[in-house]
Amino acid sequence: MANTTFSGPVRSENGFEQVTKNATTGAFTTSATYGASITGGVQTLSGAGAADLTNLITELTTAGGAAAVTLANGTTSGQVKIINMIVDGGGTATVTPVTFANGTTVAFDAVAESVTLVWNSTIGWVATSVNGATVA
Repeated sequence: MANTTFSGPVRSENGFEQVTKNATTGAFTTSATYGASITGGVQTLSGAGAADLTNLITELTTAGGAAAVTLANGTTSGQVKIINMIVDGGGTATVTPVTFANGTTVAFDAVAESVTLVWNSTIGWVATSVNGATVA
């Protein structure tokens, strides 16, 4: 099916799925589901690296040392990014967004610490919820 653009409201009785089609295999992967709740994809990041913009959630795992994590600018105002620590191996994961309205970094050093960020094209990532993590 080709892409379709609608000029009016679109309704569905059973929700919507955002999917990606593998060009080689033709298999579909669901990246988000919109219904009574919103469910997004999950990136698992062990150690240093980049938090991606394609998944709603990034789950952090640290080892004994520090983990530097980058977060690029969002692509659309209103984009949401949730980052949480799921395994604390003794190190601190420090997330550095390219543009961050609340400071320069968010540090995670314990399991269940989290931050919810919303992208604003004028002022950058805005921390709308912080649980245990340190914004600096």
